[in-house]
Amino acid sequence: MSTSVSCDVAIVGAGPAGLFATYYAGFRGLRVALVDSLPELGGQVTAMYPEKAILDVAGFPTVKGRDLVDGLVAQALSADPVQLLGRTASGLVADEESGVELTLDDGTVVAAKALIITAGIGKFSPRPLPAAADWIGRGVEFFVPSFAPYAGKDVVVVGGGDSAFDWALHLEPIARSVTLVHRRDAFRAHRRTVEQVESSSVEIVTRAEVTALRDADGGSTGPLAEVEVTVEGDAKDRPAQAVVAALGFVADLGPLQQWGLETHRRHLVVDPAMRTNLPRVFAAGDITEYDGKVRLIAVGFGEAATAVNNAAVVVDPTAHVFPGHSSEGG
Repeated sequence: MSTSVSCDVAIVGAGPAGLFATYYAGFRGLRVALVDSLPELGGQVTAMYPEKAILDVAGFPTVKGRDLVDGLVAQALSADPVQLLGRTASGLVADEESGVELTLDDGTVVAAKALIITAGIGKFSPRPLPAAADWIGRGVEFFVPSFAPYAGKDVVVVGGGDSAFDWALHLEPIARSVTLVHRRDAFRAHRRTVEQVESSSVEIVTRAEVTALRDADGGSTGPLAEVEVTVEGDAKDRPAQAVVAALGFVADLGPLQQWGLETHRRHLVVDPAMRTNLPRVFAAGDITEYDGKVRLIAVGFGEAATAVNNAAVVVDPTAHVFPGHSSEGG
């Protein structure tokens, strides 16, 4: 049996932008339904880098991803949203007169007066490490939700992007040893982070690939004990009880691409009010595209407030786009 949910604003995506949009909609007195395909709040931050230090959020010289999400969740829950987690938005009908009808993959129908899409990069899946196919969850992970399991271990991090270098840097004081393996000698990570890793005890091996993983007996049934790293055809074994495959991820907008939204390079085109080309449908955060777009969490917060304030007028035509400062309501 399908379930029906009625609200003023439906928000698809429970990452930082979606959580702030939820709070702000509540601040404006709107009833909110919050949808996300992940089973918990926080989006990519929770799933991919909860322990990472984030340095570009206003008011925080540095803040861990987990701590930022905790604050955003507490703020968002003040709006008392209907939480529809672990569900994917599969269908959309948007009408200027009747409103928005959002269908979820479990049959739930959400009837809203406006929709705000804050889905980030959409659903994402990690790029595989071919040699590690039989070791996923048995010593090989794609994300590092907690550093504690790596204490005292020999860790091999595979990749050359920001996540690889961030995790190598954070694991270095916890693990027995950290080796970073990358197939090129140029890196995609931020130069500052690269320099920090280069000046640490992390060993960086370039023009290299992890070509095999083995247990202590040279097989694949016991706990992970070593990896084979091949550098320009020369294979050598290294001790490793843990491997972090930070090779990036593949993003998929999924059914959203079939809704008739205008897109550019898999992002939603919006105007200065965060309106998409569909009536009553807005967007905010990393998923948006416009001239001069900068993909930062801090930018997403501003876009979320802009989207909510303009959606509020769609919900109630007598409302004002700018409701006044929150400090004036206390």
